[in-house]
Amino acid sequence: MDIEKMYDTISYWLTTYSMKLIAALVVFIIGKWLAGHVSRLVVRLLEKNKVEATLIHFLENVVYYTLLVLVIVAAAGQLGINTTSFLTIIGAAGLAIGLALKDSLSNIASGVMIIFLRPFKLGDLVTTVGVTGRIAAINIFHTTINSLDNKKVIIPNSSITSDVITNINDNPTRRVDMVFGISYDDDIGKAKGLLNDIIASDPRVLKDPAPTVALSELADSSVNFVVRPWVNTDDYWNVFFEVTEKVKRTFDEQDISIPYPQRDVHLYQEKE
Repeated sequence: MDIEKMYDTISYWLTTYSMKLIAALVVFIIGKWLAGHVSRLVVRLLEKNKVEATLIHFLENVVYYTLLVLVIVAAAGQLGINTTSFLTIIGAAGLAIGLALKDSLSNIASGVMIIFLRPFKLGDLVTTVGVTGRIAAINIFHTTINSLDNKKVIIPNSSITSDVITNINDNPTRRVDMVFGISYDDDIGKAKGLLNDIIASDPRVLKDPAPTVALSELADSSVNFVVRPWVNTDDYWNVFFEVTEKVKRTFDEQDISIPYPQRDVHLYQEKE
């Protein structure tokens, strides 16, 4: 009798749920295949647009597992499971995880922005969050910068996107800003002519835009000239250092003084 009852129960379950189980398996198998196919399409699209490999791998996993969760929910629905409560549980769990990992998620979102918007790329010289250096690595959570004195600085991506980013060498040309002072006793016409000759004789200085040499300030201890040549970005520091040295040597040879800060003090003696 027990065997007959067990047989009837098994028959009932097979009759009632076999089609639902088959439907759920079909939904799961096809859905899993589609999730993998869609994630591979996303990868190919991102690779075609030359997106950073780290971001490609991250987005591939996000797309695949998000679709897989939806597939599992759909398969559960075929079995007659109440998916509304299931989705509620998933949503609550997602909210709790999101709140616990809000800083990490902020870094991830910022990393995605950096990789997509490309305010800088590997090797660029940048200044951000008070750090100046070359970009060594761009990851989902953080960006690595090698400072000018070769220190490895790891900065959370959210700090970068909330700060000003100065990409120093992204543009092909830069203006070199220099200031040179001469004594009030020196000939300003002669000094200006020498500065123009020095700039004109340097083959690295671009003709367009034209360089600027102009008297800019009558300072406390000197008459100051601004010298602003345009150069290719790669030549910036070489031109800055070499022109500065050449100006000093030329002024010395031509008896034009570069005064240091000084102050005249007049003493008066009161008669008794």
